[in-house]
Amino acid sequence: MDEKEAPPQPPPTAFPHHHFSPSTTCINCGGPTAYPTPPPPSSNPTYIPIRFPAVNLPTNPTNTKEAIMRTPVPQSQKVVPLQPPYSFQTPVKIISSQNDIVRLHSSPTFANFLGFVVSLSESIKSHKLSDPCHVSPAVCTIVDVIEKLIAFVDEIPPVPQSARYGNVAYRTWHDRMSSDAESFMLLLLSPDLRDAAVELVPYFTDSFGNSSRIDYGTGHETNFAAWLYCLARLQIVKEEDYQALVSRVFVKYLELMRKLQLTYSLEPAGSHGVWGLDDYHFLPFIFGSSQLIDHKYMKPKSIHNEDILENFASEYLYLSCIVFIKKVKKGLFAEHSPMLDDISGVPNWKKVNSGLLKMYKVEVLQKVPIMQHFLFGSIIKW
Repeated sequence: MDEKEAPPQPPPTAFPHHHFSPSTTCINCGGPTAYPTPPPPSSNPTYIPIRFPAVNLPTNPTNTKEAIMRTPVPQSQKVVPLQPPYSFQTPVKIISSQNDIVRLHSSPTFANFLGFVVSLSESIKSHKLSDPCHVSPAVCTIVDVIEKLIAFVDEIPPVPQSARYGNVAYRTWHDRMSSDAESFMLLLLSPDLRDAAVELVPYFTDSFGNSSRIDYGTGHETNFAAWLYCLARLQIVKEEDYQALVSRVFVKYLELMRKLQLTYSLEPAGSHGVWGLDDYHFLPFIFGSSQLIDHKYMKPKSIHNEDILENFASEYLYLSCIVFIKKVKKGLFAEHSPMLDDISGVPNWKKVNSGLLKMYKVEVLQKVPIMQHFLFGSIIKW
């Protein structure tokens, strides 16, 4: 062929088309395609032929990006009620290895618990915290109990000490909470369920941090979700209570935990530092992103707008978390919270919410150091 001669043109086709075929030849016109053949699976083990997730994690030591990408978005499930005859027992720790995690994640028990967390997230979708909702006597009782625990903090001031973390006065608070825990449970239990207190108390007392290490993290927060799940299985709280469980109960729990964190300088348990979402919490980001789905004006990038944070943090959990982080951490937001900064670049809250649910499953519920403290009894069975 003469060097100046133009290459042969593909024959005209009956309709306009684009070269989207992965092969080297267009199936419509026989012309060459613009895309090279994808590499075979063996040539590069890290090649994943799907788009990147909504939540783009920074490169970090654990490199969990692929695991999160491959994880399906968790779906809501109706809680399976616990049927009599009951055999309540003191729940125990069982998980000690990654094999145990694999067994847990393949069980219907785990799927139902995670489905409950997703249901809570869906219940608050597109709602402000102040929106009217069904508030049952059980929800009111739980809120009253947490308010008593907040009052305990005011009655037990921190002791003077030089250590940055872990004020020992927290142990006094924890002892007082633990000693009253059974009476708190009995406020919620009907006569035929009074024996359930033995099983509910350990989940409850493990929801507020560890008294020997004086720390708190996402494992303790997960125990609080597990305690609520136990109440749901016992039908003490029902599906119509879910919105209030987030907007009334969980909000009050978050108020207590922030007060404990600031008053007694709780150590972050198992924190990833800048590589984590937050030093202490995960669930308020899930519930908070659900609140903002389809919001007309607030987008994920709105977390950088100080006016929005100031005016709406009291109504939206996600924004209140950002405000709290900015209060307790100094310096540039992108430096002390790079993951949250990355998430702010995601186009919409639905993608943020689904990405966070996947991340919660992988980063919290699949981690042995966190789940080794999880409890199993007759309500949440191993």
